[in-house]
Amino acid sequence: MKKRLTVAMFGQKRLTREGGVEIVVKELCTRMAQRGYQITCYNRSGHHVSGAEFDSNEKTEYPGIRQKSVLTIEKKGLAAVSSSFFAALYSALGKYDVVHIHAEGPAFFSWIPKLFGKKVIVTIHGLDWSREKWESGFGSKFIRQGEKNAVKYADEIIVLSKGVQDYFERTYGRKTHFIPNGVNRPVIRQPQLITDKFALTKDSYILFLGRLVPEKGIRYLVEAFKEVKTDKKLVIAGGSSDTDDFTAELKNLAEGDDRIIFTGFVQGQLLDELYSNAYIYTLPSDLEGMPLSLLEAMSYGNCCLVSDIPECTEVVEDKAIIFKKSDVSDLKKKLQEACEQPETVKRLKEQAADYICRKYNWDDVVKETVRLYRRDI
Repeated sequence: MKKRLTVAMFGQKRLTREGGVEIVVKELCTRMAQRGYQITCYNRSGHHVSGAEFDSNEKTEYPGIRQKSVLTIEKKGLAAVSSSFFAALYSALGKYDVVHIHAEGPAFFSWIPKLFGKKVIVTIHGLDWSREKWESGFGSKFIRQGEKNAVKYADEIIVLSKGVQDYFERTYGRKTHFIPNGVNRPVIRQPQLITDKFALTKDSYILFLGRLVPEKGIRYLVEAFKEVKTDKKLVIAGGSSDTDDFTAELKNLAEGDDRIIFTGFVQGQLLDELYSNAYIYTLPSDLEGMPLSLLEAMSYGNCCLVSDIPECTEVVEDKAIIFKKSDVSDLKKKLQEACEQPETVKRLKEQAADYICRKYNWDDVVKETVRLYRRDI
């Protein structure tokens, strides 16, 4: 019998849908716990990133997973740093075979568990220092050093895209392991809540769902959509992430077009209904790590419209509509064509779910991740 490893994880806020990192950690941990691994998650203290009203609306306890909240300084720029430091310290002092750190910022502290003889795995969810909110100042320097510390101290580094794998090889000469995220096949829901709350019906809207941050290309989307001749709505679903000013900017940009709806953060049945009934899903990003929302959208059988960055095109291959990154004119053209060509949309919808669920499987992700855990143990 193989030894059931003890694993500590940190870098996530909580086991919720607050962001892509949180979804990944939840999927990994719940599946590993089902296989008998002893998992401890060191989570941030404090409220849900989109507001305290979301704190208790989602299941957060899972069988076989110990969750511990660490001291967190609730100040912009310090929450992630402080919680990661204490999580690193607790994981270093605990009886763990493996410490798995998620994201470049938390990886700054990878030297602490390494100093105490732990096997350290770091998953790079994206090149976070290149995000607009971290373009300069302490945050950018901290995240860049986190990347360098991952290279120096991690026993193994996991990346979620080929582009990031090439970056680590080119920049540091460091070999990494490409293990993309997975996706679950969902239950399709009929429109109920979305009709009651937003007067939306099946195929009546174009959907963007994700964090409201500049690198997601939402500015281009609003600008382009305002020029599209259609009676379909544009639904922008998601909460801010230390980006309230940007959210206000988007709403100002959308002013005067009552077809554009901002739902705020969504979860549960509302989230399922939005994915289930969209005419198309769009992800116009300039920058991504591994876009989980795109995998999810396709798993619901959506026709997707994405920018031509490698992180998106690697996922969709020829099963989606693609436009030139940052090009408002091309995005407008592709949106207009999609609205006028329902047969193309229908064809892509019919291919999406089977294709994406075959290509990206969480059980495969867990298998490959555990193989790295066990190497040299």
